[in-house]
Amino acid sequence: MEISDRILELLQDSKTNVSGEEMAEQLGITRNSVWKAVQKLRQSGYEIAAATNKGYRLVSESGVLSPENIRRYLDRSLSDVAIDVREVVSSTNTVLKGLAEKGGREGMVVIAQRQEGGKGRMGRSFYSPKGSGLYMSILLRPELAAEESLAITTAAAVAVAEAIDRITGQRAQIKWVNDVYLYGKKVCGILTEASLDFESGGLNYAVLGIGVNVQEPPGGFPAELSSLVGAIFPGGAPEGSRNRLAAEILNRFFASYRQLPQRGFMEQYRSRLLLQGMEIAFQQGSSQWEGVVLGVDDEARLLVRLSDGQEKAFGAGEVSIMKKSLKKAQERENKHEA
Repeated sequence: MEISDRILELLQDSKTNVSGEEMAEQLGITRNSVWKAVQKLRQSGYEIAAATNKGYRLVSESGVLSPENIRRYLDRSLSDVAIDVREVVSSTNTVLKGLAEKGGREGMVVIAQRQEGGKGRMGRSFYSPKGSGLYMSILLRPELAAEESLAITTAAAVAVAEAIDRITGQRAQIKWVNDVYLYGKKVCGILTEASLDFESGGLNYAVLGIGVNVQEPPGGFPAELSSLVGAIFPGGAPEGSRNRLAAEILNRFFASYRQLPQRGFMEQYRSRLLLQGMEIAFQQGSSQWEGVVLGVDDEARLLVRLSDGQEKAFGAGEVSIMKKSLKKAQERENKHEA
């Protein structure tokens, strides 16, 4: 058990103030270690008051990421959604796939404070430090053909973008197919993993993984990520932001999921498309192309006019934005913010 967890237990058990000296003596640590642990708890959403010559007192746990606090913002239609918040997991997708194989019902949600092996597309990892992000997976059992499963990711991207708009007052954009951008940087990655039924051609289940950088971790992002990724609250998140964000995403995603065949979310997806009109390099397997993005079709395929004039629709692959297009996009974003 970490020192911060032991400090939390002492504060929860006490109905009065507890001095730092008293806690340090009980736990066999220094008063400076107590102070650091209290700061860590505050960053996790615990409201802890401190008074000179009196010590510390736990005031509220309403900002802590928990099923109870998330449900405060959930629509009534989602009252039966099972939410499980865990301290640390390998990845929320891995945990939920295990539950799916054991017969877990649709709508189960697993959220982690930290992931040791967060997953991204193309076998990449997703940086998932404790206290700074929302790492969430949802178990789905849709009646969809395997080739239509891209709609799940598309609907989720719109749900995340709209949720970010709601709690930040800013407008998020979507980089096809699964990344959400704010302030010109990636703030969210989405990964949908599915189990196929080869007899029917449909899905046994799908696990939708969503990772959002809510605030920057202490010391900032690693050097190799700092120029590429950002947080929706760069200067620090308001209390309870992760609870509200989780609920806002779930509310919006399930509203679209219930009407998935109608693709009602595609208008919003198109309006937020970061790549619209940009020159890109596209890789699919061992093949590579360059061209200009024309938009996306109703199946969420990326429409590109290739350098030879041919128009092509891509349902999967990896996009790189050409440097000159990226610079223009950043200039547009900076002008919009000004």
